[in-house]
Amino acid sequence: MAERRVNVGWAEGLHARPASIFVRATTASGVPVTIAKSGGDPVNAASMLAVLGLGAQGGEEIVLASEAEGADAALDRLAKLVADGLEELPETV
Repeated sequence: MAERRVNVGWAEGLHARPASIFVRATTASGVPVTIAKSGGDPVNAASMLAVLGLGAQGGEEIVLASEAEGADAALDRLAKLVADGLEELPETV
C-alpha cells in the first residue's frame, strides 16, 4: 500500500473550499484514495462529507493511502496540494 503523511497547509484546515479543492483533485486522479488523521480511521478521500467529517485543522498531520495501480504518482500530487495549501486546482492533477 502506498502512503503519504503530510501536514495540512491550509490555515483553516480541510474545511469548505480547501476540502472541495482536495476532493475534486482526488476524483480527477482516477485512483481510489483514503484520508485519515494520523492514528485515525481512514475515509474515502473522494467524499466531501467524509473529508469534512475528519475535522482536519491547519498544520495537522493527515495520512493519504491507496492500493491502486498508479497510487504513488497520485498520492504525490495530492500530498503536494495539501502541503502547499493551494487555492486553485492545479492543471496537472
